[in-house]
Amino acid sequence: MSFIKSKIISFLKKNGISFFIVFIATFLQTYWAMGRLSDNTSSGCLDCSFFEDAFFISLLIGFFLSILFSIFSLLKNLYLKIVIEFILLVALWLFWNYTIFVERESSWSTYLFKEEIYITILQSILPVIILGCISIILLHFKEIKTKLAIFKSLK
Repeated sequence: MSFIKSKIISFLKKNGISFFIVFIATFLQTYWAMGRLSDNTSSGCLDCSFFEDAFFISLLIGFFLSILFSIFSLLKNLYLKIVIEFILLVALWLFWNYTIFVERESSWSTYLFKEEIYITILQSILPVIILGCISIILLHFKEIKTKLAIFKSLK
């Protein structure tokens, strides 16, 4: 019985750390990429603040990706796992940044779809890449450290 209990505690601890890393990175990325829109009114919810949107988006993405990343932990190939996780993280962040841009800027104006995409990517590219890389490194720090130690020992 204690074996099962220790496995459950280990699983919750790993997912909790994963949730925390993704939550914080998502929150920071949202403010960095779309923070200039924080004073704009949302067309979807006139009473919602930018902070509330960023907080709930971060909670949702953190919860969803921590569960999904725990499933990906079954993959043995570290490089494949990192690439898949990075692509998912970037795709979700870009989707939510696009949603925020549409709700807080373009729905009040006459932007074309191409312009919405262009502006979203332009504002998001630096925060998404930097915080995405930091997040993935933090999520796989032990595995990366082990791989580097093995690589160094081969020299």
